[in-house]
Amino acid sequence: MSEKSFVYLGNPNLKKVNVPVEFTQEQIQEFDLCSKDPLYFIQNYVKIVSLDEGLVPFKMYGFQKEIVGTIHNNRFTICKLPRQSGKSTTIVSYLLHYVLFNPNTNVAILANKSSTARDILGRLQLAYENIPKFLQQGVLNWNKGNIELENGSKVVAAATSSSAIRGGSYNIIFLDEFAFVPATIAEQFFSSVFPTISSGKSTKMVIVSTPHGMNMYYKLWSDSINKLNDYVPVEVHWSEVPGRDEKWKEETIRNTSKEQFASEFECEFLGSIDTLISPSKIKVIPYIRPIQSQGGLDIFERPDKNKIYVCTVDVARGITKDYSAFIIFDVTQMPYRIVAKYRNNEIKPLVFPNVIEQTIKGYNHAHTLVEVNDIGGQISDALQFDLEYDNLLMTTQRGRAGQVLGTAFSGRGSQLGIRMTKQIKKIGCSNLKTIIEADKIVINDFNIIEEMSTFSRQHNSWKAEEGCNDDLMTCLIIFGWLSNQPYFKELSNSDVRSKLYEEQSNIIEQDMAPFGFIDDGLNTEDTQPFKDEYGETWHPVVRKGE
Repeated sequence: MSEKSFVYLGNPNLKKVNVPVEFTQEQIQEFDLCSKDPLYFIQNYVKIVSLDEGLVPFKMYGFQKEIVGTIHNNRFTICKLPRQSGKSTTIVSYLLHYVLFNPNTNVAILANKSSTARDILGRLQLAYENIPKFLQQGVLNWNKGNIELENGSKVVAAATSSSAIRGGSYNIIFLDEFAFVPATIAEQFFSSVFPTISSGKSTKMVIVSTPHGMNMYYKLWSDSINKLNDYVPVEVHWSEVPGRDEKWKEETIRNTSKEQFASEFECEFLGSIDTLISPSKIKVIPYIRPIQSQGGLDIFERPDKNKIYVCTVDVARGITKDYSAFIIFDVTQMPYRIVAKYRNNEIKPLVFPNVIEQTIKGYNHAHTLVEVNDIGGQISDALQFDLEYDNLLMTTQRGRAGQVLGTAFSGRGSQLGIRMTKQIKKIGCSNLKTIIEADKIVINDFNIIEEMSTFSRQHNSWKAEEGCNDDLMTCLIIFGWLSNQPYFKELSNSDVRSKLYEEQSNIIEQDMAPFGFIDDGLNTEDTQPFKDEYGETWHPVVRKGE
């Protein structure tokens, strides 16, 4: 029988299925050593392409050996590595060992772009083609997007998304350059895919990236350092890569920038440079885990009947990647505190008012201000008229002064909520910057910090960078504007608040006085003064002669 009959689709470097192999005693020993020790296999049989030398054996650096050992001995690994440190090659070499010596396993290679994922799979295929035949498995399928071997093991390559590997069961998921995956996709991926991984007893998750702002990768890394998750962190400094010294550093900075070097080689978690909130401030804002989290609602502090709460709301249509969001603030005293936040990009506008109402009622009927641009007006109307929520804040148009905060309609120009204009946004951004950088507010939420790091100057305005969100930032901007309104200062003063309520009650009583309270003659006891649920005393008016 010819040699061609033993190869896969004419490729002399690949063995097809059902090819009998007669092992020598030496090959049996080598196979056994390789199966037990991934480092032995990689260092003796894996080849890579060098730019200078072509196809050469993979001579591993010390930190690369550490990465392989950590992955092999742990279920969850997260690596923070500088550019051009051979991170993908190292992981690919381990994955090759895994599928060769572990039958019936599924491996997923995911990257921020599908082309990148396929390129990584291509490196695995190249390494596979250059190992001896006695170590190979027969090939059932071999293309740019996936491979399938005779021992039942499979490898797929795709872009990181919530649907990329849905429905499958995977033994290892490798996330390459996870910091560069858009925030919405990263969140959806973990909410939909991660449960299938964590449910197993031996499944592995490997996350490798260079930092790129303060995103989910940043959160996972920080939590691993603080032992708040199960990931084992591996960090490599640029100086650990052979050939890199101070002279190399100076040359690299000269040809790039200090900021780029700090991010790509020093592996610092830097956001955008020209952000509304100073990057140095964002960097030191701590975040904590919510005490309760469900359906997009994160609770950081439970309601206190003695405190005053304010809520700001941003509404999305529910058909894009934008989020419907609200933030609840404790404004009893400075520093103000964020006690709860809601963020959901799947909730429909029809349902959103109910979620708002159920939450803000618990926080002492929080004073609530809704952005009414686009469909926000429908949300405020539903709260006011359908759900009969009695603590919505309103605004009135006052000529050059623009919108002014109030609590009741006062003629033309009055509206439920606030309309985001250039003027409102400018004032809100300015006040918000002052409040945050002066430590006048406590921000506990990671998603808010994440949005801060990408909320930057864009053509004479402030907005989220492409691929990022600013829904929570909009809530903060509304609060920034709100906090500078005279009426807000009254709201946040309990004594003044009581006085305001008293004054408004008197106005209501005076408005109704001409009509009187008619005695129906059925119960004479009703002619006596009484107190309502708010402690207000009412004096019924009885018509004379009746």
